[in-house]
Amino acid sequence: MSYAYKLNEDVRHQPQGPQGRAAIDSAMIYTIVQCMPIEADGRLRYRIKSKSGNVERVVTEEQLSYFQ
Repeated sequence: MSYAYKLNEDVRHQPQGPQGRAAIDSAMIYTIVQCMPIEADGRLRYRIKSKSGNVERVVTEEQLSYFQ
C-alpha cells in the first residue's frame, strides 16, 4: 500500500459523526505532518494539523480529500 498524501500537503478533513456517519460540520483545511505506520486493520493513517488553529489529530485516509 502506498500513501495518497505527502508531508506538508494541504488536505480537507471531513469529520465523522456517530457510528462513522458524516458529520454536519463542514470540512476543514489541515496539513499532513506525519504518515503513520500501517495498523493491523490495514488502513492508512495520517497525523494532520489545522491551518486555522493549534489542533492536531490522527485520521484515516478515507476521511481526507485533496485541497485545491
